[in-house]
Amino acid sequence: MADSLVEIIEGCRLPVLRKNQENEDEWPLAEVLSVRDLPRTPLYYVHYIDFNKRLDEWVTPDRLDMKKLQFPKKEARTPPKNGLPGSGPGSPERDVKRRAESVSLATQASAATPVPSLPSSAEESQAPVYPALRDPSFSSTPREQHQPLAALTTNGSTRRLIPPQPGRKRKTCGGTDEMVKVFQNNNPRCSSIYLPPGEDSQDSSDGIPSAPRMTGSLVSDRSHDDIVTRMKNIDCIELGRHRLKPWYFSPYPQELTGLPILYLCEYCLQYLKSLKCLQRHLTKCNLRHPPGNEIYRKGTISFFEIDGRKNKTYSQNLCLLAKCFLDHKTLYYDTDPFLFYVMTEYDSKGFHIVGYFSKEKESTEDYNVACILTLPPYQRRGYGKLLIEFSYELSKVEGKTGTPEKPLSDLGLLSYRSYWTQTILEILMNLKPENGERPQITINEISEITSVKKEDVISTLQYLNLINYYKGQYILTLSEDIVEGHERAMQKRHLRIDSKGLHFTPKDWSKRGKW
Repeated sequence: MADSLVEIIEGCRLPVLRKNQENEDEWPLAEVLSVRDLPRTPLYYVHYIDFNKRLDEWVTPDRLDMKKLQFPKKEARTPPKNGLPGSGPGSPERDVKRRAESVSLATQASAATPVPSLPSSAEESQAPVYPALRDPSFSSTPREQHQPLAALTTNGSTRRLIPPQPGRKRKTCGGTDEMVKVFQNNNPRCSSIYLPPGEDSQDSSDGIPSAPRMTGSLVSDRSHDDIVTRMKNIDCIELGRHRLKPWYFSPYPQELTGLPILYLCEYCLQYLKSLKCLQRHLTKCNLRHPPGNEIYRKGTISFFEIDGRKNKTYSQNLCLLAKCFLDHKTLYYDTDPFLFYVMTEYDSKGFHIVGYFSKEKESTEDYNVACILTLPPYQRRGYGKLLIEFSYELSKVEGKTGTPEKPLSDLGLLSYRSYWTQTILEILMNLKPENGERPQITINEISEITSVKKEDVISTLQYLNLINYYKGQYILTLSEDIVEGHERAMQKRHLRIDSKGLHFTPKDWSKRGKW
């Protein structure tokens, strides 16, 4: 219970009552980001420390534990540097950020997470790496601020290097002729697999581009974060027959942020301030599907390709909606360098948006997805994997391998990990023996078949802990648990992309002077 004699200010930290997934009471530590003084009782906007920002909310004083209130610390003034005065008072959040910036390079994490390669012959004594937890707020540092990394990170998980132990060396892969055999309980199960040379994986996929980006990126520049952008500004969105509760800030016009409900046309995504305005708009709006070309249809599922330059207004409205549910992406006003692929579900009233992904027209880093989102009403129904599968289907038609732009959100990372795992295991388990010998396949062949980038294939095998060194060669050991888990997952996966329903001709954007 909050004590009225104590004034709670922005930057304070204290336990706040909330319900967990089991609907049980818990008191996690939270930081007060804003205070709203109302006639009857004040409201406090809190961010739960070590929780995702989408759980941030306004709370009443009776949910605050005033006994453990922590006021913002006043920092000691530091000696002037370059003629500038020292730092002033700051919140605990700033303390964390400042300490994080002083951490050595060996423990820093990049927003564009590199994928570690298997050890090369030059890394004769490299020690193993172990995953460590990372605060999600550190995953969104702008690309320009990164220093050269001495740590390995795998899709959002910081990994620290353990110093090599003297007198202890690790066997490493000798090159493309190094064979990896696949066993299940010491019996042949699937394939023999060759590992690529270690140096092949040291390309621009490590998140540090070797040259400046010539096109746009939807990764947000978090250096300009302030208290406004850290708070949700839209209470509720009505989109067709659904009402959505936004998770994050989205830069809709200021005059719309105070409305109890923001209305969107589900076909052109135009935002309106009232139901009457929406009804009037629908009498004039001729669209019953997203603008652009329908490039895929199977059953009630369709995909539309939308050019961010030709359909700028729709693309900007799509980005505004997506920003409500994506924390790391922004730059909604610069849609020219992007293509948007919108997935819809068809009924007698029209094509209703389910989700989308965007990609750069030209990517120097082999990105085949910039942003990807399944709207909340359609989540946990297989649509996320369908979007991912479609992005790789386009890469197959283009004759390229691709990878999603980093950082991935927590839900995006889970979806991609699951898709990579199922896709790779499906190939390994379907290989047939030839001439009585175990079938053979290379990492490069898996990458070419699936269009999944080689580094993502390797990191997935390492994540599943399938790679082992046995009798002078690398083997993949598929346990019964992995096989049974994969079979159960594939039985639940009913939505799949049928390549026969795809009508897509890739364009060579490099030959065009202007998009």
